Amino acid sequence: MSEAVFDVSGAIAVLNQSLEQIFPTMTIVGEVASFKVNQGKWVFFDLKDDDGSLGCFMSLYSLRTPIEDGMMIKIVARPKITNWGKFSLTVEQIQPVGEGSLKKAFELLRAKLAGEGLFAPERKRLLPELPSRIGVVSSTDAAGYKDFIKILGARFGGLKIEVYHTLVQGLDAPEQIMQGIEHFNEMARPPEVIALVRGGGSADDLAAFNDEPLVRKIAASRVPIVTGIGHEVDTTLSDLAADVRASTPSNAAEILLPDKRELMAGLDASLKHLIVKTENQLNAAERRVDDTLSSLLNRLNLAAEKTENQLKGLTTLLEQLNPERILRRGYALVYDANGQVVCEADVGDNLRIETNKMLIETEVKNVKSK
Repeated sequence: MSEAVFDVSGAIAVLNQSLEQIFPTMTIVGEVASFKVNQGKWVFFDLKDDDGSLGCFMSLYSLRTPIEDGMMIKIVARPKITNWGKFSLTVEQIQPVGEGSLKKAFELLRAKLAGEGLFAPERKRLLPELPSRIGVVSSTDAAGYKDFIKILGARFGGLKIEVYHTLVQGLDAPEQIMQGIEHFNEMARPPEVIALVRGGGSADDLAAFNDEPLVRKIAASRVPIVTGIGHEVDTTLSDLAADVRASTPSNAAEILLPDKRELMAGLDASLKHLIVKTENQLNAAERRVDDTLSSLLNRLNLAAEKTENQLKGLTTLLEQLNPERILRRGYALVYDANGQVVCEADVGDNLRIETNKMLIETEVKNVKSK
């Protein structure tokens, strides 16, 4: 039986074909060493343990979480032999492993994004007070999602809730969650708010919510986002980028919607307060009207009394000036032939003299200056 003979490039191609068929991808856990970025585009590092080391390569764009030497990570990679005969792993996904590495990756990315202003309070928006349409990004199998939906229904019914089912942990979760957020943002009539919820878990379980592209997607959403991820003590970078962070999925439901019974009680109390306030205002207005009418009546009475006194004075004056009264006191009125009161007369003028009881016809015989 003849042995197959390959040239170098053919042997590399056959080996790569065999690797692709046997191990299309490999998931490997190890410690980062010799991490470096070339030309601002390519990432190189070694993945090692106590007994071995593997060279790794990936594009900087695909590096979704910061890493540095000494961190423990889990990678998904395609094994390959390069044209120079070097075995290499082309990395597709990275996830920090272990509390220390997770914390370090969290702090590195937090500092980077905070420096860009992604977590700034002034860029956060208020949630609608009483939304009627809510978009939910979560796993419909998760207990946290079920708690969220249950409390929403108990607090306020009649809402339109649209759910986008995703994974909420693991290496594939960030991409699916991003697709859910994008789905709601691209709707012709998007929901009024998006709720991103997941129940409690370990730091490894929640690592998906510290993915850099996911955090940027949350910050860029045109629809306000509330997050309810893990327990109260858990804080992810997704929480920091969201418009509002709830401590749990249940708390997210409580933040989104008021309790209908509390709302009705509050409305009832407000109505009662409004009624009392209106009654007080009406009573005060009635008192003001009464006071105004009383003041007007007093002024009218004073004016009438003054007018009455003036009339009495005028009446008395008229009485005193009445010619008949003057005549009764012994005075007389003298008229000429035309009936005009005489102030001057000439000799020969015919005059008429009126006394209290008599009319006397006379002729002027003599006139002297007084």
